[in-house]
Amino acid sequence: MGWARQEFKTIELGDRRLNQRAVLLAERLGQKPGARIEVECDSWAETAAAYRFLHSEKVGWEKVLMAHASASQARISEHAVVLCIQDTTELDYNGRAMRGLGALSYDAPRGLYLHPTYVVTPEREPLGVTSAWTWAREFRKGDAPRGGMLESVRWVESYERIAEQARTLPETRHVCIGDRESDILSLLVRARDMEHAADYLVRCQHSRVLPGGDKLWERVMAGVPLGCVRFEIPAGRGHKARQVEQALRVERVALPDRQGGVLEVTCLIASEIKASDGRKPACWRLLTNRAVPTLAAAVELLDWYRARWEIELFFQVLKEGCRVERLQLADADRLQTTLALYMVIAWRINRLMRLGRTLPDLPADLVFEPDEWRAAFICNQKPVPKAVPPLNTVLRLIAQCGGFLARRHDGEPGAKTIWLGLQAIAVFAEGLPDARQGEEERVV
Repeated sequence: MGWARQEFKTIELGDRRLNQRAVLLAERLGQKPGARIEVECDSWAETAAAYRFLHSEKVGWEKVLMAHASASQARISEHAVVLCIQDTTELDYNGRAMRGLGALSYDAPRGLYLHPTYVVTPEREPLGVTSAWTWAREFRKGDAPRGGMLESVRWVESYERIAEQARTLPETRHVCIGDRESDILSLLVRARDMEHAADYLVRCQHSRVLPGGDKLWERVMAGVPLGCVRFEIPAGRGHKARQVEQALRVERVALPDRQGGVLEVTCLIASEIKASDGRKPACWRLLTNRAVPTLAAAVELLDWYRARWEIELFFQVLKEGCRVERLQLADADRLQTTLALYMVIAWRINRLMRLGRTLPDLPADLVFEPDEWRAAFICNQKPVPKAVPPLNTVLRLIAQCGGFLARRHDGEPGAKTIWLGLQAIAVFAEGLPDARQGEEERVV
């Protein structure tokens, strides 16, 4: 069974042909992420069918994501702890003739906002996108305040979805993780009101005033460190990888809830001890509902927060690999349906990368069709093995087609070389059935 057929096996669009078209379109888009829809399809008839699918009133992005979320939930149920990472990104469609777009950070560009919940394991294996929101921000009218919904509501609503899922999977601990934008009192209050069905771990941006009159951050920093932790901050965003040592301080405090009561929260501050080369010290201030009694518990929370980078990687694959900001469709509704498909594809690319690292000996046919892994060998001019090869072997070959050099010191391939390699092997994989048929005819 192909990956898309397995992932969308529960999709229900009210028409069997539409269900089949969703699977086929996901497979086509996944073979050549980043190519135009008309390039990804095999023929003009298939291209026309793809656009009819996207324009069908029966098809909506919620139904597409619902099927993927169902498959994701099955994967989530297999783990004791999952990290549900929320974040918001801008999708810039300035210059596109598309109805339903809105303002971005500045009023001049036009586009949409996307806010998904991306679930990974503590080991950073991607499990899926369990919910997502898109919206078009209203344009300003003169000096009047911007109209429309309060966008911070999306953080609270997404937490509610996470908590609801946690209640259906009581054996799996769900942890809602967010950056500074998620430091919203209403989210913390809502989590309390839902009896913390899902834990939260958010980066704190407000040094709130405590009931005694002192400030939160000063209170925590006045305490004795639980201990220290050392790890490497990977390269990215214009800086090189570097080793970091942080002191961990923890304080359980009561915060006013603005409803006449208080919230019991734990504040964890991880502050770098000696920043090298004149760099700004890395200091992360985190809030959680859980008590943190030991150094091991504090280190675990810090490791979980560091996994928040996975959603940034997801956005990178979505924008640079799948090139979703280059889509040209008639209106935002059709765009959202296409985005739903591409979010599943971006998840799959990241999942392949992580599985290749954490489960290198996994049989390749569990995630690739036979012709796909065979094409990886053919593209690299290597003999095709008779037995199913390990996943890591196939992924490295695919990545080599995307520019990965595979030298001894190069480590494991990243998402970029994998998505580029997938495009390269797609051409060979499509031609293998015809090649086999031709060979059979010559033998006859």
